[in-house]
Amino acid sequence: MDKKSIIGIVLIFAILVVFSLINQPSKEEVEAAKQRRDSIAQVEAQKALELQKLQNEQQTMQNAALQADTAVQNQIMQEKMQQLGAFGSATIGNEEFSTLENNQVKITFSNKGGRIYSVELKDYQTHDSLPLILFEGDETLFGLNFFAQNRSITTDELFFEQVGGTRDIVVNGPDVPKGDEGRQKFNKENPGGEESVTFRLEVAPGNFIEYVYTLAYNSFIVDFDVNMQGMDNYISRNQSYLNFTWAFDVPRQEHYSRFGEDRYTYITYKFFEDETDNLDKNKSDEEDLTTRVKWIGFKQLFFSSTLIANESFPNAQVRQEKFKYEDNTEYLGNFRADIAVPFNGTQNENIGMQFYFGPNHYQTLKQYGHDMERQIDLGYAIVRPVNRYVIIPVFNWLRRSIDNFGIIILLLTLMIKVVLFPFTYKSYMSQAKMRALKPEVDEINAKFPGQEKAMEKQQATMALYRKAGVNPMGGCLPMVLQMPILFAMFFFFPTSIELRGESFLWAKDLSTYDSILSWDFTIPLIGNFMGNHLSLFTILMTITTIISTKLSQSATSTQGMPGMKTMMYMMPVMFFFLLNSYPSGLSYYYFLANLITIGQTYLIRSFVDEDKIRAQLQANKKKPAKKPSNFQKRLEEMAKQRGVQTPKKK
Repeated sequence: MDKKSIIGIVLIFAILVVFSLINQPSKEEVEAAKQRRDSIAQVEAQKALELQKLQNEQQTMQNAALQADTAVQNQIMQEKMQQLGAFGSATIGNEEFSTLENNQVKITFSNKGGRIYSVELKDYQTHDSLPLILFEGDETLFGLNFFAQNRSITTDELFFEQVGGTRDIVVNGPDVPKGDEGRQKFNKENPGGEESVTFRLEVAPGNFIEYVYTLAYNSFIVDFDVNMQGMDNYISRNQSYLNFTWAFDVPRQEHYSRFGEDRYTYITYKFFEDETDNLDKNKSDEEDLTTRVKWIGFKQLFFSSTLIANESFPNAQVRQEKFKYEDNTEYLGNFRADIAVPFNGTQNENIGMQFYFGPNHYQTLKQYGHDMERQIDLGYAIVRPVNRYVIIPVFNWLRRSIDNFGIIILLLTLMIKVVLFPFTYKSYMSQAKMRALKPEVDEINAKFPGQEKAMEKQQATMALYRKAGVNPMGGCLPMVLQMPILFAMFFFFPTSIELRGESFLWAKDLSTYDSILSWDFTIPLIGNFMGNHLSLFTILMTITTIISTKLSQSATSTQGMPGMKTMMYMMPVMFFFLLNSYPSGLSYYYFLANLITIGQTYLIRSFVDEDKIRAQLQANKKKPAKKPSNFQKRLEEMAKQRGVQTPKKK
């Protein structure tokens, strides 16, 4: 290091020493700083002391509150024990939930009441793509009611303990092909698992009420067993049965339509080894079922929650309160059933029941027996067999190989029309013969004018038909045969769950109307029927019905029925207002039927020679008159009773 560097370092050191001496605090400054440090320490110590004091006060308050709560709980417990006796301890607890599910349903249970809290159908959704919940909520009633130790006990207010501890149980099994959902035949050939959930209300060691729920794979059936052990020591022995209450608010699942979900939601039931019945379909209603009952169903349009007795229920009371859409857009109504279940007063009791939570699918319900399928409204007694033995089997047969329901309805319509074609042809020929005789009929009408000679005119016309070999009733047979099918379809399509959510062309859902135009107001008088929209399939059905009516109108005189033609054209318009709010699948079927009928009419006309028919009729008139038919004899007898002389034969 050279001399200059050393001198530089020394100068820097000297500057630092001089700077530190100049900036050294005075004694007064040192003392002031010390006082500040002491003040800060005192403040911090005071804060710590106050914090400790606050913590001690809070702990004291918590201990006091805990003691008060304990005292209150003890007081409540004593009151409950006085009120509910041995069941009082079950009134205190925390509500917890658990689930049991398979590939079809998911059931949520609550330990409060050991009840079914909600049921979800996993393969379905609501019309607005939300999970389809059959029922849920704290307002659901589900439990036994009975007298024990001279006290009224309601189990849905008591806390059960779940036996086992597994909160979420899944039942597994093999893959299920489409169409085999919930089918018992498939389950027997391809068995899956089975699981149970048990809730126990223990009154004393070894004395309890137990709910056991069992669910098998690929099943809509939930076994529900009520086991009671030692309850004969508590439940009054003079009770021959206990009351089981089941009630819930019914949520809306479908797009609103006056002739849709609201119309088909009501309580159904089956008497033991007897007929099924139901409450009023259109309004609130209740009924005391004083004889044995096999099952009670809380039915909606496409889904049902049904309680089935292993043996029978001695009696029951059912009640439904239906809500108007204008008053409640969330729920359809409230269903309630108070059901008697047998109680023998023995040491060990078992009450066996089953729940069905699933779709209103005909084949699915039918497999369980007990007329479960009667929950589906297939129409009046005269048309129900048509649906059961013709429409549903053919529909299901087509469904096995075709996925498009628009095509299925088309093929179904074609098959029906082909079967009826011979009768349609006979009807057309009968009308053609009557058109050929129109000049003669007009002469008769001119000969017997006015209503005062209506019977003579009718007698003369019938004599003409008999002589020419024409049966005026021949055109009625196809109509008679078609009417049961038309009415069967009227009931089949609105209740067919297969159409639910299925789209075709512009119709997004064949189970409801296909609106192409809607408005927010209600048209007076007709608005209650047609709604506030226009359905395109219904419009097409109306147009084709008018065309078909025009083509099928007989050319014979209608002076005896002056308003008949007008009425025939008014009927399609009237049906438009009615069917505008019905499922588009129904209007689509009627539209197809009309198109095929129009085609058949033109086809028959193309090879039927009406001039030849007239020549044949004229030849028949020259033959000896045939013996009057029974119908003719009855007409003549009626004429004689009224003092009318029948026309003499020429």
